[in-house]
Amino acid sequence: MAGFVQIIEYRTSRPSEVVAPTDDFRAKREAEGDGPMPERAVTCADRNDPDHYYTIVEFASYEEAMANSARPDTGEFAARMAELCDGPATYRDLDVVT
Repeated sequence: MAGFVQIIEYRTSRPSEVVAPTDDFRAKREAEGDGPMPERAVTCADRNDPDHYYTIVEFASYEEAMANSARPDTGEFAARMAELCDGPATYRDLDVVT
């Protein structure tokens, strides 16, 4: 089984404000239909730690994930998200094993 998962861990006291840029980014990317896209993305809230969130993004491969990261629109989205976070995000880059 091949694949790559990126987990982005962050804190925000403005979770409702995170939704709009995320939805806008996803809609624009789907409408354009060009370049690498995540196969799936899900955002989760930590029940035991308020304001603590995780976004789990699945890609077909590490190479596709890195190509996605190199896109200007991905960088713009990351900058918008950073403005809404209470500190820097932590990234975990994981190869799918099973």
